[in-house]
Amino acid sequence: MTVPADAPPRRRRPGQRVPVALAVPAALGLLFLVLPLIGLLARTPWDSLPQRLTAPGVLTALRLSVQSATLATLLCLALGVPLAWLLARAQFPGRRIVRALVTVPLVLPPVVGGLALLLVFGRRGLLGQWLDTTFGVTLPFTTTGVVLAEAFVAMPFLVIAVEGALRGADSRYEEAATTLGAGRWTTFTQVTLPLIAPGVAAGAVLCWARALGEFGATITFAGNYPGRTQTMPLAVYLALETDLEAAIVLSLILLTVSVAILAGLRDRWIGHP
Repeated sequence: MTVPADAPPRRRRPGQRVPVALAVPAALGLLFLVLPLIGLLARTPWDSLPQRLTAPGVLTALRLSVQSATLATLLCLALGVPLAWLLARAQFPGRRIVRALVTVPLVLPPVVGGLALLLVFGRRGLLGQWLDTTFGVTLPFTTTGVVLAEAFVAMPFLVIAVEGALRGADSRYEEAATTLGAGRWTTFTQVTLPLIAPGVAAGAVLCWARALGEFGATITFAGNYPGRTQTMPLAVYLALETDLEAAIVLSLILLTVSVAILAGLRDRWIGHP
């Protein structure tokens, strides 16, 4: 193909050559993140792995972790999706403050979050005292407390994902449904939710993964009781004091789940050139 003489010079695609001043720290940063994972895999007791994976304590912690993370995700879906819609679609005073409050658990130390939950839902807490005296319900140091702690730290991931999906969705479909006589609830369930379903699914998966790995708020608010509140991260913490290989096996399970989550969401959360 002949190129016209007056054609502008073709621009070189950026990023084809990486300066050494950037390549070296980038490589060091990658090694800093990858080497601990390699160390975990290198120290894994592969010979006794099947026996350790089927140990009663491991299976109990794994079952409790999956159940509590699933229940926490369902709670986050029930409360977080309407909250995300409110932030994305409604106009009200103080919306920026509300959005900032929603994201506080992302930067709040988990132990502080657990303490805050204890001060609210504990037997002498703001709501916990009323729940205890009126209904005889005690939340701290129970499986329900695990679910609440996990939902507290994981809900922002769902809200942010769903709000982003709502802002990226074409609102003309909702306006058309309203014009045709559909009510707000019908429009939300029949039009809005199908439009943002991928965002809701991605947010729910991230929420579930965050709940599965929660440690600080859980041990502060729910304790570390085997079979009742001891989830996988708490089992890793306890195993570190007595059996290093057991802690490595439990960590390997959590690592496998994390990698599976990232692999399933690579098209949405890992950019392509």
